[in-house]
Amino acid sequence: MALKVGDKMPLFTATDSNGQLFDVSNFAGKALVIYFYPKDDTPGCTIQACTFRDQYEDFKALGAEVIGISSDDETSHKKFASRYKLPFILLSDGSKKLRRLFGVPNDLLGLIPGRVTYVIDKEGIIRLVFNSMSSKIHIDKALQILKKI
Repeated sequence: MALKVGDKMPLFTATDSNGQLFDVSNFAGKALVIYFYPKDDTPGCTIQACTFRDQYEDFKALGAEVIGISSDDETSHKKFASRYKLPFILLSDGSKKLRRLFGVPNDLLGLIPGRVTYVIDKEGIIRLVFNSMSSKIHIDKALQILKKI
């Protein structure tokens, strides 16, 4: 079942690009932008990550942390983050448990993991669910919502 606006964000743990355990409960009281993307180093995903990177300070100024999630492993994430100087957290979801937890669908043909962005407020309530394979729009949508909350 897909999470929707107004739902409480589920608590979860995952491994980050440094092989460390990430626990989302450590970010309680902080706004989050969690975006699921298909794969490191693919054209659309690279554009999306670099756009988040280029506007990362805007997110920080609004009190939000950005977290990217794909099924790629820690080694892939580490290379991807290093190559493009990504300042935000990347989490590995090889088992797809986080995709299932959030209810992230595949693309229309069911072949490619979906691209969905969630904005979560300081109380842990989901304020935006944006599902689109168009990579750059996610950043603008997330910033618009953060400015309102």
